[in-house]
Amino acid sequence: MKSGFKATSFDIAYRAGVSQSTVSRALRNSPLVSEATRKRIQEIAKELNYKVDKNASSLRSQKSYTIALLLFEDPTSDDSLINPFFMTMLGSITRASAKRGYDLLVSFQQMDSDWHSDYKDTNKADGIILLGYGDYVDYQEKLVQLDAQGTHFVRWGAKVEDLNIVTLGCDNHHGGYQVTQHLLSQGRKQCAFIGTASRHAPEFFDRYKGHSQAIMDAGYTVDKDLQRHAISTEQAGFNATMELLNSGKAFDALFAASDLIAIGAIRAIREQGLRVPDDIAVAGFDDIAIAQFTRPSLTTAKQDTLMAGEMLVDSLLALIDGKPAKTTLLPSQLVIRDSSVIK
Repeated sequence: MKSGFKATSFDIAYRAGVSQSTVSRALRNSPLVSEATRKRIQEIAKELNYKVDKNASSLRSQKSYTIALLLFEDPTSDDSLINPFFMTMLGSITRASAKRGYDLLVSFQQMDSDWHSDYKDTNKADGIILLGYGDYVDYQEKLVQLDAQGTHFVRWGAKVEDLNIVTLGCDNHHGGYQVTQHLLSQGRKQCAFIGTASRHAPEFFDRYKGHSQAIMDAGYTVDKDLQRHAISTEQAGFNATMELLNSGKAFDALFAASDLIAIGAIRAIREQGLRVPDDIAVAGFDDIAIAQFTRPSLTTAKQDTLMAGEMLVDSLLALIDGKPAKTTLLPSQLVIRDSSVIK
C-alpha cells in the first residue's frame, strides 16, 4: 500500500466485489446485508485502516448518525443527579449505539426548559431516547408535543394507554405481583407498600396494582393505610417508613417500589429497634448494583438493562428508517436474598 494512501468505501467495495452502498450498510451493521458479507467487508475495512467520514455520510443520507439520550435529573445522595438504575441503562444504551455505528449525545432534560425541541431539524440527532420523567402528569404534555412535531423518539417507562407512543419498559404489574407473592409465601400476612401509587408515577402505580392483586389472590384484604407515598430516594424511603412505623399500623412485610426506597426503609426499621427480616421482611425493585451488598442483602425484582438498552436503540433506529416499532414490556426476575427470608 502506498504511503499516504487513504482508503475509501469504493476501495473496499472493489476488494469485496460488492456495491459501495452495500459497503455503507455493512459498516453500519445493517440487517439488510448478510452476516458473512458484513464480516468480510468489515475485515477488509480494518485491513485498509478505513475510517468512516461521518460528515460525508451525513450529507449523503441527511442523517447525523447520532442518538440523543435525555435523562431526567433525579434527587440523589451524590452529585450525579442520576438514578443508579439509569446509570446501568446508560451503559447498555451506549454500547448498543456504538455497535450500530451511532454516536450518543447525553444530556439532562429539564421540565422548565425546551428539551422537546426538534433535534432532527437542528441536525443534532436523528432521534431521542427518554429515560426518567419526574412527575408524569407534568411530563405527558412534552410527549404530546414531541409526537405532534414528528420527532423520532422512544421512551423507557410504563405503558401509557392514551398515547400512541413507542415505549419499552418492565412488566411492573407482574413484577409487583411476584415480589408480594414471595413475601406472602414466607408466612407474612400484612404487607406494606412504600412508593407513590398514582398516575403521577405510572411505574410505581403498576407495581402497587400487582402488589394489591397478589394480596387479594391470597385471600387477604388490601389495607390502604399500609401504603405511603415516596419518590425513589433513600431519604424518601426512610421518611415514609418512619411515618408508617409511628402510625401504629402493624405489618410484617414491606415492598418498596425501588431498591433505593428499600434501603431507606431498612434503615428506618433498624432505628426503631426492629430486625430485618425477623420482624419485617423487606423487598425492593430494580436490582441496582448495591442491592446485593446491603445488610441484609436485598430481595428485589431484577430488570434486564442489557436487553432494554438493545431494544431501545433498535426500536428508535427502526422509527428513523421508517419502519414499525411497537411498545414492549420486558419481564422482571425475582431475586431472593436475605432481607425477606429467615434462615
